[in-house]
Amino acid sequence: MRTRVGTDRKASPPREGTALLQGVASCGKCGRRMTVRYQHYKGTSKPIYLCQYEGIRNAHPICQTMVGDQIDAAVGELLLSTLTPLTLEVALRVSDELAGRVEEADQLRAACVERARYRADLARRRYLAVDPANRLVADTLEADWNASLREHAEATEEYERAKNTAIGPLSPETRARITALAADFPRLWNDPATPMRERKRMIRLLVTDVTLTKTDHISVGVVLHGGQSHRLTLPRPLTGWELRQTDPAVIAALDELLEEHTDGQSAAILNERGLPSGMNRPFTRGMIVHLRNAYKLRSHRQRLLDAGMLTVSELARHLGIHFQTVKHWRRDGIITGVLANDKGEYVYPLPGPELVRPVIGRPRRSVLDPEYSATTR
Repeated sequence: MRTRVGTDRKASPPREGTALLQGVASCGKCGRRMTVRYQHYKGTSKPIYLCQYEGIRNAHPICQTMVGDQIDAAVGELLLSTLTPLTLEVALRVSDELAGRVEEADQLRAACVERARYRADLARRRYLAVDPANRLVADTLEADWNASLREHAEATEEYERAKNTAIGPLSPETRARITALAADFPRLWNDPATPMRERKRMIRLLVTDVTLTKTDHISVGVVLHGGQSHRLTLPRPLTGWELRQTDPAVIAALDELLEEHTDGQSAAILNERGLPSGMNRPFTRGMIVHLRNAYKLRSHRQRLLDAGMLTVSELARHLGIHFQTVKHWRRDGIITGVLANDKGEYVYPLPGPELVRPVIGRPRRSVLDPEYSATTR
């Protein structure tokens, strides 16, 4: 937990806005006070805590930035769970014990003042008893007297300052008001009519410092008045692209569908199954193409080619015929093709030697016969 430095030690006054920790949050990396920026989206406003001290003064990169709504909620829950009748009773007992120790400390400081006064009086008597003709001894004793007087003055000043700032025992009325706060605080905190500025004032009455550190998670260090500290660990909020990322289960289902379906067919099947996209919209062919490229999935056409299928040009070269003839034969049912994509392109298995074409008035010939192939060109 870092301590604020320099001019950042004082908290700024509570202002408008939904940032609960405005003026209280400090950076866990550099110790500077964090500022607040608001992100508005569709009528909602989210606080963003960022450390830009060096960025403003020296054009350095921003030290840290993090979304604040989750942090504010966690700190509020911590205060509600901490400020209970049991914890207040413990705090009052601690306060009584501290008051007793204050009296002991006051007696020790008073004794220190008395010793300083005695040393100063002893030094004075030594100085007055010296022979004025012996200037060397007189100067030394005078210096000792002056030093003793300074020590006595400093001890007296410290005693008075500590006495004025010491917390005395609580009166019965004060103890009753503090105990009642345990019931009033949750009601006031959760009341929708309570202005956010008042909640910020409550935070300043209860919290000394909130330190924020972001790594793979967000660490929140909360120091309450009286020295009690708490450490909260929160998950890192998802970024915009992570919120729009498609579920891995949907990607796995798409990979399986592409074995037997085109992009458009896969999109329709995913929509029928009710599987959402990353932006919670129905799938389209273009979205499937984007997902294939992003996750390096093979297309349905590529999978067929990897399985040994031939394109129309490859089959035409293999048979020694025009590629339009291959298309006519597929439409006539002479050869079988498999739809490869949404453009209407087909791929074909390698035909065997038994492939023949029916010719009227002539016996059936194999399409692999060179003479037959020459007549069809």
